[in-house]
Formats: sequence, C-alpha cells, structure tokens
Amino acid sequence: MRSNCPIYGIGSIIDNCTFANNFEIMAEKDMQEQQEPIDNNVDMGINADENIAGTSHLNDPVENELEADKLKAELEDAKDKHLRLAAEFDNFRRRTAKERLELIQTAGKDIITDLLDVIDDIDRAEKQLDTATDVEQLKQGVVLVFNKFKNVLASKGVKVMDVIGKEFDADLHEAITEIPAATDDARGKVVDQVTKGYYLNDKIIRHAKVVIAK
Repeated sequence: MRSNCPIYGIGSIIDNCTFANNFEIMAEKDMQEQQEPIDNNVDMGINADENIAGTSHLNDPVENELEADKLKAELEDAKDKHLRLAAEFDNFRRRTAKERLELIQTAGKDIITDLLDVIDDIDRAEKQLDTATDVEQLKQGVVLVFNKFKNVLASKGVKVMDVIGKEFDADLHEAITEIPAATDDARGKVVDQVTKGYYLNDKIIRHAKVVIAK
C-alpha cells in the first residue's frame, strides 16, 4: 500500500514522501518475487559441471562397471575365436590344395596299374613274333591281348558308342562327310564311322566321327 503523505509543507517533506513511496514499491516487488514458485525443471538437463544440479553430467561414472567388464570379456573371447577359426581355415585350405595336387598327379594310377598286365602280355607276344610259325596261333594270341585290354577299360567305365544306323546327333557325333542315301529310311542316319566314340561313366570323352546319309 502507498503511504498517504500530506501535500502541505516544505520541499523536504515532499522528498520524504517520494522516498517512502519508492521504498514501498520496491518492498512489494520483492515480496512478489519471493512468493512466485521456483521451477526446478527449467534448463536442468545435461551439463558438464557436476556441481550444478541436473539430470545427468558428462563426467558421471559408468553406472554398471561389471556390465562393461563383461562386454569387454565377451569381445576378447569373440576376437580369440575369430583368430582361431581363421588359422584353422588357412590350414584346411593348404591341406586341401596339397591333396588336390596329389590327386591330379595320381588320378590315372589305378587304370595304369591294371594296364601294366596288358603291357606284359604285349611284350610276350612281341617276343613270339620272331619265332612263331603258326599264324593262326599268333592271331589268337593278339586277339586275347586285345580283349584283355578292352576288359580293363570297361571295368573303369569306358564304353564304345553304338552309332551305326542311329539318327545323326550333333551332341554325340561329328559328321566327316555325307553320301547319298540308299533308301528314304536311311536319310539323316549314320551309315559308317571313321573313328569310334567313347563314354566314361556315361559321359562323353570322345565324339564319334561318322558318315551320314543325305
């Protein structure tokens, strides 16, 4: 409330009234500020000074150091497993490369070993050529050696193509020449073969060179 100062009197009295009015205004303002509630949530977020109130600070310690240590241990364990797996894979790669090279170098070992017996028979037949007088007996010996050779190949999966009288197939045959067909039924069919074709375990290893009727 404003004080009621008398208007009468000299100038000093007026100055005293003015001072009193100003004092009362300042007192009322201070009382209003004291009565206003303080908002503790204003600008109380993250700050860098731990001495200032706030929800969190930049220099706060890790809340759960045990969890951090656990994560570090798991990371080290994962790194160790990765290094061991990399080393094992490198050893596996080196070992398989060596085995593959050895397999390539000895891939024909089995068939060559079986063919050595045939070569022994050929050597014996060759020695008899100089002294043999019976041509028929010599011929039978050669046929036996030849059949033995074919049997060894057959046991390894080698099979001769059957092409005579078959329809020409570019996937199986290689046409060397064409001749006029003797009959209409012979057109487009194989009538002769120049070189035999072979399978190895039902896979073509050599195409047959043939003559076809046109």
